[in-house]
Amino acid sequence: MNVINYIEHSYLRAVALLCFTLMLLLGTWPNLAHAAPSDYFRITVQDAETGRGVPLVELRTVNEVRYYTDSSGITALNDPELLGQEVYFRVSSPGYDVPADGFGNRGTALKVVAGGNAVIKVKRVNIAERLYRITGAGIYRDSILTGQPVALKQPLLSGRVMGQDTVMAAVYGGNIVWFYGDTNKPSYPLGQFAISGATSPLPARGGLDPSRGIDLTYWVGSDGFSRPMIPIPNAPGPVWIGGLFTMSDQGREHLFAHYAEIHRDSSPAESGLAEFNDAKAVFEPIRDYPKGDPLHPEGTPFHVRNRGKDYLYFGMQQMGAFPLVRNTPDLTHIADPKTYEAFTCLAPGVRFDGQQTQLERAADGKLLWAWKANTAALGEDEAVKLVSAGKMKQEEVLTQLRDIETDKFVTSHGGTVFWNAYRKRWIMITTQVYGSPSYLGEVWFAEADTPVGPWLYARKVATHDRYTFYNPAQHPFFDQEGGRLIYFEGTYVDTYSGVTDLVPRYNYNQLMYRLTLNDPRLALPSPVYLMARSDGTTAYQTREQVEAADAWANVKSIPFYAVSTAYPHAALVPIFDGAAAPAFYGLPATAASGEKAVPSVVPLYEYKDGSGRHWYSPDSGARFGTATRSEQPICRVWRNPSTVLALDYGSKP
Repeated sequence: MNVINYIEHSYLRAVALLCFTLMLLLGTWPNLAHAAPSDYFRITVQDAETGRGVPLVELRTVNEVRYYTDSSGITALNDPELLGQEVYFRVSSPGYDVPADGFGNRGTALKVVAGGNAVIKVKRVNIAERLYRITGAGIYRDSILTGQPVALKQPLLSGRVMGQDTVMAAVYGGNIVWFYGDTNKPSYPLGQFAISGATSPLPARGGLDPSRGIDLTYWVGSDGFSRPMIPIPNAPGPVWIGGLFTMSDQGREHLFAHYAEIHRDSSPAESGLAEFNDAKAVFEPIRDYPKGDPLHPEGTPFHVRNRGKDYLYFGMQQMGAFPLVRNTPDLTHIADPKTYEAFTCLAPGVRFDGQQTQLERAADGKLLWAWKANTAALGEDEAVKLVSAGKMKQEEVLTQLRDIETDKFVTSHGGTVFWNAYRKRWIMITTQVYGSPSYLGEVWFAEADTPVGPWLYARKVATHDRYTFYNPAQHPFFDQEGGRLIYFEGTYVDTYSGVTDLVPRYNYNQLMYRLTLNDPRLALPSPVYLMARSDGTTAYQTREQVEAADAWANVKSIPFYAVSTAYPHAALVPIFDGAAAPAFYGLPATAASGEKAVPSVVPLYEYKDGSGRHWYSPDSGARFGTATRSEQPICRVWRNPSTVLALDYGSKP
């Protein structure tokens, strides 16, 4: 460009800038981009069973243009090339299904008309129901564009948060406090890495019904962006927290968490205990923990009262969701790693040390699982290494969740355990690490009679189609109808998945699900306990009978699993153990035509002797004195692959 052209262009730019400034000052800048709701074609995707809008549904045109439903299940279209056209949309969403046509295409054709609308029904395959997105931008974007009502006060960009990692939540000060990990912002790819925080009212105190959403009010900085909740000067990298819990001291409630400074390569630096300062609304470190020691608050803790003593139970990172560490809920104990107890088979005072790990066995060689002070819990990966090294047998492993449909191992990665009043059991929501088509994207439900177990059979309740959904957390403060309805959220993200086609707006954000616990698919087999009676005979009982008689100390073993009398039992076989009411239910002795064979399902035989005593066993060659076996099995039950009698009886929520 020569000097004359440069001067001319500079002059024109100056004139244009002056005109732009005058139009802004006079309010005459034309509204060129705003579209009215009547300019959009609204598509609502609904759950065919409930009629509720389904979020995270992809609508893809034949030229690969993608649209996604918002938290109301709505997509807004005003693309000029589509208006007035018959448009075919491929419809897909993880955990939901659309019938295929003769060519295998799953979708529908719609006439796209400005101001018009259409409804698409999808069949839910997931047991859990996807409700809405909790965090990030544009949660109800398409609803706003099409003029539809929304529940949230800030439905588009609350706290300027674009994306957020793992959730931790607790009821504190009469409200729910929410803390999230690394947080993305609109103005730069690197956001905030020292924990974000928000509050919301409890539903009973003016908050939204959890089926509708959560009105998060973020703690923000002067720029309006979610600010650090644990600002540590000169931290080498991100600062994360875990093990969020409350304790009372002299009538005052306190909020605590374990914090960890993380190097940029994700290795741990320093860690300790932090307390929430109400006046400053930040966490402040108050104690250090020895570097690398596994005994400290972690996971999602819960309070337990056991035989008159109070405890906080924790799930450690290497243990998945299993709550195998506990301590007395006062500051003196929580701050001292030596006072923590683990339900473990390690020798007292020992930490995991590979093949050199010291295990505790009785004189008869039996591995001793028990609560032990200042001793590490045994993680699932660590147990695998000890089994491979011949230090212990697979049947001696405490934590071995199995898929109820295939009997394959479900290796837990993160999650929560809480008491459920409706099921009258401890329930677990967790994700699977290995062997999943959507690595870390499968969500599982399991339950146990005591906090430490036995945890065995699990049912998959949600899938995410090759995407990751990690660190799911149930929120018991949202339980409804006596615990029949529960809510859980998790991080929907491409991390670890290998997915390169990222989902806009949803990626790296939190999704909320609801699970209905009287769904017959969740009637998982329960332990059937062999009980010792005072007269020397034995009985077979499930949790309901044992708990009613407070007879946990009389449990001898768990010979098999069956369906509890508390669960739906249509088409099942009642088994009586000398009482008028059934002791448990089994599957019919003969499999139905076309029934899928499952390795964990085995025949159950009855053994009787001349005195009228009887026993039940899935072992066709079992020996009970002079008793003889029934010629045919009386029903089918589920085998117990574990020899560990993991009972933390006496534990109450």
